[in-house]
Amino acid sequence: NAGWQLVEVGRPEVALPKVTELHQNYPNPFNAVTNISYSLGEAGNVSLRVYDITGRLVATLVDEPQEAGEHTVTWDASGISSGVYFCKLKTGHFGCVKKLNLLK
Repeated sequence: NAGWQLVEVGRPEVALPKVTELHQNYPNPFNAVTNISYSLGEAGNVSLRVYDITGRLVATLVDEPQEAGEHTVTWDASGISSGVYFCKLKTGHFGCVKKLNLLK
């Protein structure tokens, strides 16, 4: 034994989010492309949609069951006019809206 100590190494456990939340998009304001991140505290059906200032649906980014964890979606709004938009995350027990500013 030359002063060496054997240490068992394993995979670190990845901590799942405890709560579901919609994070602010980045960059914001944005020009054409932005990232929208959200955390899911539990698996379930997820809806992530973008609406214009009048409440008209502009884009459905996610509409499917997803596992708990961190998720990021990239929205390419290059064919959309400049303005204020609202991103709505909805799960079985949660709903949240964030304001997005598209500047061209």
